[in-house]
Amino acid sequence: MGQTGFISIILVLANVIISYKGFKSTAFYDKYNFQVDRILINREYIRLVSSGFLHVSWMHLIFNMMSLCLFSGAIEMYLGSARYLIIYFASLVGGDLLSLFIHRNHGDYSSVGASGAISGVIFASIALFPDMGVGFFFLPVFIPGWLYGVGYVLYSIYSIRSKRHNIGHEAHLGGAMIGLIVAVILHPVLPARNYVTIVAILLPGIFFIYMIVTRPHFLLIDNYFFRQHQPYMDIDHRYNMERSNQQKQVDMILEKIHKKGMASLTPKEKELLERYSQQV
Repeated sequence: MGQTGFISIILVLANVIISYKGFKSTAFYDKYNFQVDRILINREYIRLVSSGFLHVSWMHLIFNMMSLCLFSGAIEMYLGSARYLIIYFASLVGGDLLSLFIHRNHGDYSSVGASGAISGVIFASIALFPDMGVGFFFLPVFIPGWLYGVGYVLYSIYSIRSKRHNIGHEAHLGGAMIGLIVAVILHPVLPARNYVTIVAILLPGIFFIYMIVTRPHFLLIDNYFFRQHQPYMDIDHRYNMERSNQQKQVDMILEKIHKKGMASLTPKEKELLERYSQQV
């Protein structure tokens, strides 16, 4: 898809440097990764961005950076550095926001990686060049970009519902959708030129988001993969886990009171604290 641009090289270097620091320091990694409770309760919104520059391993980092280099060149050259950066960071934050919404009740959920941003870059490329060939690493197989896009969205939706892997498919889907939408906004001639591709990719994603917003139980699915993924828990174990998660939330609220005072609490935090005090 063209040579890697200057901005992409800067992004790759930033990912490598920050990820390496995370590899070496658990405290640094924990401070800046994506953690639901830290974002929703402590309002550490920087994690929505910083988590996208951390990775769990060198393989994770290398795979993501190779993907970025493969797809970023054409976008940066065609749209310019500023609009390319807008797509990158909008996709990064958009992917994390979808993850945050889906896992809003899973306080201990955490994740890292630039996959949301890179998915956005890939889908912006598909919106611009729907007939481009998308290949697979080490395989001489290429499929049309529009077909890859539709398949990717459908697979992400299936994976989110089935909970088959410990992979952040929510961030992938959210980043891809935002990347495509932002590309259309920044380059308004796209809908007229590639409307079939854009609609075919957006429709299933929009429908899925509509379903999880209006019917949250849509995410609850009982299938073989879900049962295999979930460990068995008896009533006592489940109760103790719920109490442990609740205690973590209360501890963070108390820490917030200690640092910023009672007035800093949100209505939701006050309600949780009051409910917990009644149980004790």
